[in-house]
Amino acid sequence: MLSETLAVQLPSSADDYAKVAEAIAFIQGHWRSQPSVEAVAHQVGLSASHLHALFRRWAGLTPKSFIQALTPDYARALLREQASDLDVALEAGLSGPGRLHDLFVAHEAMTPGEFESGGAGLALRYGFHPSPFGEAILVAAERGLAGLGFVDRGERAEALADLASRWPYAQLRPDRQATAPYACRVFDPGQWAPDRPLRLVLIGTDFEVAVWEALLHIEMGRAATYAAIARRIGRPNAARAVGAAVGNNPISFVVPCHRVLGAGGALTGYRWGLVRKQAIIGWEAGRVLGR
Repeated sequence: MLSETLAVQLPSSADDYAKVAEAIAFIQGHWRSQPSVEAVAHQVGLSASHLHALFRRWAGLTPKSFIQALTPDYARALLREQASDLDVALEAGLSGPGRLHDLFVAHEAMTPGEFESGGAGLALRYGFHPSPFGEAILVAAERGLAGLGFVDRGERAEALADLASRWPYAQLRPDRQATAPYACRVFDPGQWAPDRPLRLVLIGTDFEVAVWEALLHIEMGRAATYAAIARRIGRPNAARAVGAAVGNNPISFVVPCHRVLGAGGALTGYRWGLVRKQAIIGWEAGRVLGR
């Protein structure tokens, strides 16, 4: 049933992403001049009315509002109140139950021994699925979702190798039927519910897991800096190491590494590309503004 729901609700959104990414890349290169909707539409080969319909369908925003959501001013606004929010979340000891906002999750970490063994004896299944941000690859362990990445230019082998390299001795086999329910839960907001949390399995070093747990408390429509996360996990001088841990996050989108920005709201590196990072931020802006 879940996989049927996914098939019904995602294809148009998944197909729209190619044009959305093209538009974002153009906006990204011309943001100082704030290109008009007509200019963006011309660049991607659509009329202004078709571009309007595309963004309303995909993000729930007009193209003008979406363009505004990609500006440095919007990024700085995301950062303004996050420090206090993150303080409250962590001081309340919420790292156990999981995220309280948007895509509700419960999580557990693999033991240090399981991670250090490179996943030896760990059975993992993977599958490729449509998503609002292009084709996605999901990896499932027996206890929950362990990996999520994205495919660029049809390079499935590259996306699979990226995730597989994290657990080189695990038994990784294709099983789209096993990962389909996770894809539905992740990419269909209608499936996000606190009484049915999405189960995650975090596989990394103790430090990485601490960083990823902190990321789970960044609410949709907010952002945090690397320095703020370093302070929150009790390692105020480890902002650079935090950046490395954020880059190693194996469960993209769900563990929201895209909500980590540089000082002053600057976009920084994203394993799956800055265009996709901006797309996710803009897509989330549509969910927040539409509440």
